[in-house]
Amino acid sequence: MNKYEFVYIIDAHAPQITKEEISKQVADTAAKSEVKIINNQVWLEKHKMSFPINKIWEGTYYMLNLEAKSAAINKMQGLLRINEHILRFLTIRQEV
Repeated sequence: MNKYEFVYIIDAHAPQITKEEISKQVADTAAKSEVKIINNQVWLEKHKMSFPINKIWEGTYYMLNLEAKSAAINKMQGLLRINEHILRFLTIRQEV
């Protein structure tokens, strides 16, 4: 099992209920992909981005610490690519 950091960005101006639903969807997707979530937190709230993504200038950044096999991470990323509320995401494998 490898350890990963997973960061995703959603629109900062979305209603709080929408942000919570997206966070729950990400957690559910991770569970379906056999990924263990160690930590799930809001990293940056209403952070101004360097460039717009889909004409959106501010984003809320979420960071998850994960533990999984690389195939499970690939499956999770594939499922999250189709979510139009997630502007960008990045997965980084931590060195042990």
